[in-house]
Order: sequence, then structure tokens, then C-alpha cells
Amino acid sequence: MRPALTSMVMPVASILLLLAVWQGAALAIGGRLLPGPLPVADALLREAQSGALFHHMGATLLRVLAAFALAMSIGVGLGLPMGRSPFIDRLFGPWLVFSLNLPALVVIVLAYVWFGLTEAAAIGAVAVNKIPNTVVLVRAGARAIDEGLIDMARVYRLSPADRLRHVLLPQLTPTIAAAARSGLALIWKIVLVVELLGRSDGVGFQINLLFQTFDVAGILAYTIAFVAVVQLLEYGVLQPVERHCQRWRRLPAEA
Repeated sequence: MRPALTSMVMPVASILLLLAVWQGAALAIGGRLLPGPLPVADALLREAQSGALFHHMGATLLRVLAAFALAMSIGVGLGLPMGRSPFIDRLFGPWLVFSLNLPALVVIVLAYVWFGLTEAAAIGAVAVNKIPNTVVLVRAGARAIDEGLIDMARVYRLSPADRLRHVLLPQLTPTIAAAARSGLALIWKIVLVVELLGRSDGVGFQINLLFQTFDVAGILAYTIAFVAVVQLLEYGVLQPVERHCQRWRRLPAEA
């Protein structure tokens, strides 16, 4: 089988296998505790037709994107100097260890207590939970940067801004991409907790309502819908951007 055809067939086969396993588990456990794919699809269609699905998913997606942008910008801005400067790393290293071990639920509750049940508090709490992970990854990437290229940039008297743009950031692209990928997966999960505790819309808020009525099919419908959106962001945005930023790594024959 041709590689291109295999790359198309295998994902479809994997999804079909997952649906078959899901259906088998639903038959074994019972439709009330674990609805099969068809009841979940019906619930998804019902929520879409009523407009509730798009309203709540839109609210959650906006919070995810806002918290993601805030966490990535601050995380890269802190991780890069910590990776390049031993003094800064020693100075703020204990802060990083503390924030890494701070429970997300504590941050969310404190944000609501201090700043009220506001949109800014919700987005800020999510970003604070993600920033330390981004800092750790970017710091590790900054430590692994090729010092030879840094020395070459100094020889050619590149300005600090040019060194950042043409030497540091291109080498950090894989690290930043990994931080973005893991961050997107983590942030939307924390956003659901934020919405459950203190927002009046969003997927987390809706899942809380469905939990109270024990609507497992509805819970799975919202979960699958948002996972699908995150996958679209992964394949439609993150991976193309990563390939574009890493085009300088291609061999001359492949360029």
C-alpha cells in the first residue's frame, strides 16, 4: 500500500476501531452509564439544533484562546531569560517550583475570592496555572541552544533584537510548539473547572447542568465536540505554523 494512501486509511481505521470498542463497552456496561455512539450523536445533534452547543462552545473557546495567548506570551518571556542567564534562573527557580506545585483549584478559588466572579478572573486563573509549565519547557529549550550560532551572531554584530529573531526564536520553535500543544490540552480542561465554579455559560457550566440530570449522553456529546475543535486547532493551526517556522531546518536538496 502506498504511503500516502496508508496515511489516509490508518486514521479512519483507528476511528472505526475506537467506535467499535466504544459500542462494545456500552453494550457490556449498559446504555444508561455509558451511552453508545448513536445516542451521543443524537444528543449532539439536539444541542446543535437548539443553538446551545454553539453558544457554550463559543464561550469556552474564547476563554481558552485568551488564556492560551496570555500564558504562552508570559511563559516564553520568562522561560527564555531563565534558560540563558544562570543568575535569573537561580533567583526565580524557587518561585517556579512553588507555582508548579500550586493546585489549580486553589488558584481558581482565590482568583474568584480576590477579584470576583468576573471574566478577567477566570481567564487569569487559567493562565496562571499554565505559565509555569511553559516556563519549564522554554527554559530547557533555551539551555540547549547552539552557542556557536550565538557566537557567530556576535561576530557579525547583530543587534539583540536580530539575535532574538534570527537565532534564538528559530531554535526554540520545537520547544515553543511542544509548550503550545501541551498547553492547549491543559488549558481547556482547566477552563471547564473555571466555568463549573463561577461562570454562567460555557461547556463546563453546561456539563454541570447535565451532571445534575445524569445526562451522560449530553456530557459525552459536549466533550467530543470540544475535543474535535481542539483537534482542528492542532492540525489546522499549530502544525502548519510549526512547519512554517521550521522550514529553515530543511536540507538544501529539500528546500
